[in-house]
Amino acid sequence: MNRFLALCTLLLALYACRNHKDTDSSTETVGPDSTAVAADTQAAASKSLQQTIATDGFSSKGTIQAVTEVPVYSRINEQIVAFDVKLGQIVRKGQVVVRLSQAALNDQIVRCKAELEHAEYQYQAILMGQGYKRHELDQASDDIKRQARINSGYNTAKASLQQLEHQLSYCTITAPVTGAVSRIESSLYSAATPGTPLFYVVDTEHLKVCFDVLENELHHFQVGTHIKVISVAYPSESHSAVVSAISPVVEKNGMVHLEALLTPHPHLMPGMTAIVTMV
Repeated sequence: MNRFLALCTLLLALYACRNHKDTDSSTETVGPDSTAVAADTQAAASKSLQQTIATDGFSSKGTIQAVTEVPVYSRINEQIVAFDVKLGQIVRKGQVVVRLSQAALNDQIVRCKAELEHAEYQYQAILMGQGYKRHELDQASDDIKRQARINSGYNTAKASLQQLEHQLSYCTITAPVTGAVSRIESSLYSAATPGTPLFYVVDTEHLKVCFDVLENELHHFQVGTHIKVISVAYPSESHSAVVSAISPVVEKNGMVHLEALLTPHPHLMPGMTAIVTMV
């Protein structure tokens, strides 16, 4: 009897395992394969791109580049206390992006104001020493007042104060052009050093496509020729461009370099690979 019960239990366990396996197999067969779908989509896009190239009869691989990439510098050596910059961030010309510490400059300005006040007192003392009363100092000739300012150090102190106040404006750094932040070379609380870029702004509103053509295809192009540009990232979209520059030199491999200005589009960005075809 015990053997019979044990055999029944074993058979029931085997049957349950078989049903579980069949269920898993069925689920795998019915469920979608995301990898296969992605591959099919990519293949369809590639086929569409190839059909476009075949229809146009001419194609050249190119690279989309920014017409302008501007480095942003600091004019003074101070610590960065505000760094409102992120990679890819869109900034507007004149927008405040970095602030530097003003503590050291403010201390210098306070000392310089005191020196200017002392120099002004010395200036008045020199004039009064020449016989002018305090309320008559403006009656002195321009030459006498000029000599008094030089001897008292008034001119030097005033020039130093103006220079420091001008440097204080350098603590606020603004974006020089409208565009996207393409490279970041600094960070919050690091030292800003003149001559070392803090970051770069790429002008995304002015893009170009650079490509090469064979020497025997050059007759199809001149400055002003309209072409069609298809990015590999978005093969279903075509963009217009106008040839803006043609190299005057034929390279050793028989290729000629061309550049064309692109009509701006949100899906176009520097560094993209593109296919250039005729309109």
